[in-house]
Parts: sequence; C-alpha cells; structure tokens
Amino acid sequence: MKPLRLAALVAALLLAAGCSHDSPPPAATSTTAAYAAVARGRVDVEGGLLVLGTPRDGTLTGVAVQEGDRVSKGQVLATLDPAPAQLQLQAAEAELAQAKAQRQLLDGKLAAVRVQAQRLADAAKAGAGDGQSADAAAASANELVAQQAAADAAVAMATQKRDAARYELGLRTLRAPVDARVVRVAAQTGASVSTTVGGPLFTLLPLTAPIVRAELSESFVDAVKVGMPATVSADGGGNSTQSWPAHVLRIGSVVGPSTLEDDPQLRANARTVACVLAFDAPPPADVRVGQRVLVRFGTPAAPAAPTKAR
Repeated sequence: MKPLRLAALVAALLLAAGCSHDSPPPAATSTTAAYAAVARGRVDVEGGLLVLGTPRDGTLTGVAVQEGDRVSKGQVLATLDPAPAQLQLQAAEAELAQAKAQRQLLDGKLAAVRVQAQRLADAAKAGAGDGQSADAAAASANELVAQQAAADAAVAMATQKRDAARYELGLRTLRAPVDARVVRVAAQTGASVSTTVGGPLFTLLPLTAPIVRAELSESFVDAVKVGMPATVSADGGGNSTQSWPAHVLRIGSVVGPSTLEDDPQLRANARTVACVLAFDAPPPADVRVGQRVLVRFGTPAAPAAPTKAR
C-alpha cells in the first residue's frame, strides 16, 4: 500500500505544477495619473480689487453705500463738503460773465466806429471832408479789432477757469468707476479725509469674470502652453473635493519668488512664473476672490496597458 500512496502523491504534485505553469501571473498595471504640471493659485479678477481714496482733502458730508452693496458705474459712493468748490465755481462764472460783457461792449463800439469811418471816407472822396479825420477813424476801428482779440482771449481763459471749477466740484463726489460689489467701507460721515494721510475709503470687487493666478514652478514652465486645459480645485477646506475646468490665458515672462508658499524658507527659495487661467464656465458662487486653489495643467496620462509575463 505504501508504494501506491507514494505514486499517487507524486502524480498529484506533477499535475499541480503543470497547472501553475500554464496560468499567467496577475497583469501588471499602472494607475498613476500624471499631469504636465501642478501649481498653487488664487482666485482673482483682472486688475485685482479696486481701492478708492479721496480725490481731495475735506469733510465727508455723506456715505451712500455699505459693505456688501452692489453698485453700478457712476453711482455715488460718498460726498465731500462742496462749499469751497462751489465758491470757486461762482467766482469763475462771474469772471466769465464779465469777460463776455466786455467783448459785447467792444462789438458795439467797433460797429459805431466803422460806420463813422465809412462816412468820413465817403465825405473825403466827395470833397466835403478831410482825409485826416477819415484816417483817424479807420485807425480807431483797427484798434478796437485788436481789443476784440484780447477780449476773445480773456473769454477763453475765463471759460477754462469755469470748466476747471466745475471739474473741481465734481471731484467732491466720489463715484464707482465700474459695476462692482462693495467689499470694505472705511468712510464715515463727518470725518475729515486727506489725500496724503489715512488709508482708502472704499474697496470694490469689479463684477467681471473671475480668473486664477497660479504660481508655476520655473522647472515646469516649458511644459505649459497658452490654451492648455487645466483643472482647478479648492486647496483645502470643506469643499476641497470640488473642481472646475479651466484653460491657460497667459504665461508670464518674469521669474520671481513665491507669494503663496506658507513656509518662509520655501517661499524665499522657490522660483515661480505667474500664470493666468480662465474658467471654462462660471464657477459657483461659493468660489470667492482670494480663495486658494490647486491647478493641474493638462489631462491625466492614460494608464499603461496590461502586459503578460513571459
């Protein structure tokens, strides 16, 4: 019985070995998603936030908006005491009126002198008068013409002063330069403001399409091209899993230090190039200007095809 058991065991081992030899090992696959480059970025708008200060020194007589308000281009934000500018405008308008009156007076004098000069000239030709009187009248007319030219210059100068006074009065009203949302208000009715002392009165967020300003590592600049697709995702926070398609608008030509790196040592040593991206579609409202994002340039590389062991 023992030789039979030994023979059966050997046959079983050989059969198992044959099956193992015919079955291939599990296929080796690669699932690593490789992008052309990855960079940190920040949501922004073209030109950045608008910071508005006071155009003139004075006292604020009114603040018309609050933080969070949406304003239209030309809408009043605040007003300064207009009294000094109004006095300048009144004086300029009075000076202009005087210059115009002087010009009209010269018009009347010149018309009368020309009539007299013509009569004297006609009388001299007819022998009823002397030519000297006619010549004197003609000279007076020419002098009045010169005075008219000076009066025209005075009217032009007074008009310019009037326009400058109107412009100065307009500067007493601070208006929104574009459609925007009011981010911060540092103005208060009754406060004295200065063009040289103190900070801005208003900070506005222009209502334009948001963009992404990314800091692309210097070593990956050649791998990124204008128009390349990209994926923008929130960099941390509760919605870090959200992502939005975008594409490259511009790539900078200046290499500089990073401004988004938190580590001071890494920030000083990192050399980056600015890269601006546009969203392919408007992002949701919870994507805010100033929010940090992560940008993946290009599309993930296709995984390697399974290979059979030989």
